[in-house]
Amino acid sequence: MSRVEIVDFAQIAPVACPCGEARRALADVADFPGTIHRTEISTDARTHYHRRLTEVYYFLECGPDAQMELDGQRIAVQPQMCVLIRPGVRHRAIGRMSVLIFVLPKFDPDDEHFD
Repeated sequence: MSRVEIVDFAQIAPVACPCGEARRALADVADFPGTIHRTEISTDARTHYHRRLTEVYYFLECGPDAQMELDGQRIAVQPQMCVLIRPGVRHRAIGRMSVLIFVLPKFDPDDEHFD
């Protein structure tokens, strides 16, 4: 087993997600408890929640009007901000942005729920 994992997001195929398009990494690393996603948020992100997963959004790039909607309340976001989203919080990104999303435990597409 390697003691180091290297991720090149440019080599990971993107997949559609409620927020736009995600490149998901480290799902196959057995001894790492989570996953990390480089996600390109589209302007029409869908509100969703997770029953088990905790997500941390770290904003890399975003427009001046970018926001997160968290349980119906909107907050302005900007690069270098971080938002911790616990299980059960309905959330969506508003506006175009690039984010790193840390997911604990490992991302499970069956834990994406919509009202």
